[in-house]
Amino acid sequence: MGANKSKLRRLPLLPLRGLLVYPSMVLHLDVGREKSIKALEQAMIEDGMILLCSQSELSIEEPTREDIYRIGTISKIRQMLKLPNGTIRVLVEGVLRAEILEYVGNEEFYEVSAKELPEQEINDPEMDALMRTILTQFEHYINLSKKVTPETLAAVSDIHEPGRLADVICSHLSLKIKDKQDILETIDVRLRLEKLLEILNNEREVLELERKINQRVKKQMEKTQKEYYLREQMKAIQKELGEKEGRAGEVEELRSQLAEKDVPDNVQEKIEKEIDRLEKMPITSAEGSVIRNYIDWLLSVPWSDKTEDDLDIVKAEQILNDEHYGLEKPKERVLEYLAVQKLVNKLKGPILCLVGPPGVGKTSIAKSIAKSMGREFVRMSLGGVRDEAEIRGHRRTYVGAMPGRVIQGMKTAGVSNPVFLLDEIDKMAMDFRGDPGAALLEVLDPEQNNTFSDHYLELPFDLSNVMFITTANVVHNIPRPLLDRMEMLHIPGYTELEKEQIARKYLLPKQMRDHGLQEHQLIVDDEALFKVIREYTREAGVRNLEQQLAALCRKAAKQIVTDPAQIVHVQTSNLKDLLGPLRYRYRQADEEDQVGAVTGLAWTEVGGDTLVIEVSVMPGNGKLTLTGQLGDVMKESAQAAFSYARSRAEHFGIPTDFHEKNDIHIHIPEGAIPKDGPSAGITMATALISALADIPASSTVAMTGEITLRGRVLPIGGLKEKSLAAHRAGFTKVIIPKDNEKDLEDVPESVRQALTFVPVAHVDEVLKHALTKSFVIPNEAASHTDNESSHIHH
Repeated sequence: MGANKSKLRRLPLLPLRGLLVYPSMVLHLDVGREKSIKALEQAMIEDGMILLCSQSELSIEEPTREDIYRIGTISKIRQMLKLPNGTIRVLVEGVLRAEILEYVGNEEFYEVSAKELPEQEINDPEMDALMRTILTQFEHYINLSKKVTPETLAAVSDIHEPGRLADVICSHLSLKIKDKQDILETIDVRLRLEKLLEILNNEREVLELERKINQRVKKQMEKTQKEYYLREQMKAIQKELGEKEGRAGEVEELRSQLAEKDVPDNVQEKIEKEIDRLEKMPITSAEGSVIRNYIDWLLSVPWSDKTEDDLDIVKAEQILNDEHYGLEKPKERVLEYLAVQKLVNKLKGPILCLVGPPGVGKTSIAKSIAKSMGREFVRMSLGGVRDEAEIRGHRRTYVGAMPGRVIQGMKTAGVSNPVFLLDEIDKMAMDFRGDPGAALLEVLDPEQNNTFSDHYLELPFDLSNVMFITTANVVHNIPRPLLDRMEMLHIPGYTELEKEQIARKYLLPKQMRDHGLQEHQLIVDDEALFKVIREYTREAGVRNLEQQLAALCRKAAKQIVTDPAQIVHVQTSNLKDLLGPLRYRYRQADEEDQVGAVTGLAWTEVGGDTLVIEVSVMPGNGKLTLTGQLGDVMKESAQAAFSYARSRAEHFGIPTDFHEKNDIHIHIPEGAIPKDGPSAGITMATALISALADIPASSTVAMTGEITLRGRVLPIGGLKEKSLAAHRAGFTKVIIPKDNEKDLEDVPESVRQALTFVPVAHVDEVLKHALTKSFVIPNEAASHTDNESSHIHH
């Protein structure tokens, strides 16, 4: 057998999508790509010869050299016809194989240098035998397949060249382009025939299998519905593949998952029982998917997976200090817990409740606790939860039943000892669907939660390794039994100095990063930062402060985008241009002493605040008017102050019949804001007496304390927040109940130095410090006062 000598040619190349041309094949192509049309035009200018190669991927619009197969067919263009839509229909005839050696640089179309690969001439009895076998197999294929007509067999039988025979038969088979290309690339004729024989064998087997499946399905078909037909066909396919029918595969998979998981014995037993039930279920039953869902949940809950606690106290302290400024008590509590964990291996997870105004970092300290212990962190918001099933889950009998959010959180964590944050525990509500607070009692009780029962799981789940942290703005909204189970950590508001540190160390760098600013591009002076803290924000936390700093960063970003070389320097002088006019008056204390106007201190959910109480005395007939949207307790406080003033009128040099000849109006400004509580008692008494006796009250004094009818001063709550508010508003002296003296240690050092705290036990002492002129009090009143106060002091 000899081979013709191959020669090199330079030809335009036409990449084909989704089809392939063999030598001696004649077929139509539709050509629409611009490059391809140019290649055709070039071929027509020359000798009408073009190289056709297939793309490896059908979807590529602009193929690169890597996307086009190296071996293709040199073809003769027989005819070209322009179609109305702009594409060209071409009739081509394959001539011979060729291999691309290199691409010639041409922008308009692909042009290549190709080597011809002529057919070998072979005369060999073995070849004849191969050809006959192939024809026989092809005949079988035609009989089984409806895609090829019997006339094709007659046409193919007349071909005597073995190579051409292989090409023609291959062109009639419905094969993947990759397989057809494989035949095209096989230059050796014997090898090509053998490959074709293998393909024909495979095709025939597949067709026989298809026929067998069809026959089996037809026999089994009683109904004519499509769904039934498809299901039977699938069964037949599974049978051929040797797979078990129905649920068997699914059940086996669940059993292997169970074998891999480490679960307690009672859970193992339950899962095995449910898998057995699932196996007996008919595949169409709705109950089956309910059981399947239940098994999936049982398998995905972390029954015994744990993370190793990192009990390195030094490292934990480092993390907590890096991420939070101040907050000494919560940090200390976490480190104590870690120390105890280190000494005792098993400790019931504590339940901490972080109480404080918004924006002081309650949620973020919980994240830091998880990080410092090396535990997973899960957060669940309880704000607005009013359904017990949110905590405990639904019974399995309900449609769409699911476990409660506690179990869902455990699944999310993937371990049985995460740090679990229950956010906003004071915002829970209750309605006809049960009380979620009562459902939380079991979750948050270290003695009981090792067998927490979720309605959906129906198996006790151990929550005793979880460290629960809850957050709240106010304590009085949390149900008493729940409060009893938690350890309260009060996170008070920040002082100005603390806010400045937080802004410098955390907020400003974070906002600059978020706004894409470099360190040198925005400089904020200390005075400007203090001005933002004092006159643009008034809050216990730092959330508004962060918003104002973000606003500064935005303004800076805008200026830097217009002029990249610019450095934005924020000073007190240009602060108004950047943030607009001042929002709050720093130093709210009045400039001069006023008659009948006294400042009290109030505690709100967002920290401390100052309240001016004004009293006006007018001629009338003894009517007492209270305004400023006051709650019942506050109104009663005002009545008590009024009665006290009447009972001691002569001691203060006030006409004893003032209540018959005058109307008295007590007003607390910012009338739209509801106010309540007893702690403005002494403030109202002082304002009343100041107005009635016409003595101005000192504008630098603020006060807080509850009053009794006999003039005793009772203790109040929230002293730290109130002190911070007084300091913020620029007062110098704060009058507090004597019983609150012990709370002064909570007040930050910087505030204690700036304010003078005066502990008092009786209203007479308050008046001594609050009014600018003193009364001439008869002896018996003075001795009465002393006895009273010394009695309280003891």
